[in-house]
Amino acid sequence: MVKILKRAYLIIMLLFIYLPILILAVYSFTSATQIGAIRGFSLQNYVTLFTTPELTDMIRGTLLLALGSAFLATILGTLGAIGAFYSGKKASTLITSLNQVPVVNADVVTGFSICILLVVVFHISKDTFIPLVAGHVTLCAPFVFLSVMPKIKQMDSSIYEAALDLGATPLTALFEIVIPQIVPGIVSGFALAITLSLDDYFISTYTKPAMFDTISTYVVNATKGSQTTIKTALWALSTVIFAVVVLIVIGMNVRALQKEGGRHAKE
Repeated sequence: MVKILKRAYLIIMLLFIYLPILILAVYSFTSATQIGAIRGFSLQNYVTLFTTPELTDMIRGTLLLALGSAFLATILGTLGAIGAFYSGKKASTLITSLNQVPVVNADVVTGFSICILLVVVFHISKDTFIPLVAGHVTLCAPFVFLSVMPKIKQMDSSIYEAALDLGATPLTALFEIVIPQIVPGIVSGFALAITLSLDDYFISTYTKPAMFDTISTYVVNATKGSQTTIKTALWALSTVIFAVVVLIVIGMNVRALQKEGGRHAKE
């Protein structure tokens, strides 16, 4: 009975998570204009998605923002984690504690604060994209820090000191000894930063230029409008994003299994 309940609970949770996405995916391949009645098969939503300049520009801008912000956040988060690890106990505790603030803080507070600081206090125009990029970097960097720190703690800290004793400069030891050992954490942090940037709504709303939209802000605004073709094209966009994520996860798992199999074969 316990096993049946566990399986039933698991199935119910999976349905709650994936069933809405699958329903949206099904409707994206139909000519239906609203959820409820399935009509004939159609690829018009995907044609609209990839041929409408408004949509393609929005997707391109969102991806460039996510990649650029994730790159900067990965640099800052990685350096912060390395600095915290090699600092004294008090300094390390302080840095780690301060890193938790943006993580637990509400995005709306972070976005509003950055807007006030950069736009109102420093008079930086939102049209420069500086407030938007700063907001996304602020959002993502603490999560990169949390992704990299466990890998640093797994590393033998004496290796860095040994490299210095053998004549390596601190910069050489950093790039040749430390960073190669924490690459998995850096990659995970970079991927997480991209996801957070793509998903963000509140920070983007407060810091973006008036004529620029990310996927999240565009979707919210589009659902309030009356353009049916745009709304249904967003079903296709959701399906494409979900499919890309699934393929990436499968690829990462397959690669991990291949590496594990290679290690066992060597042993």
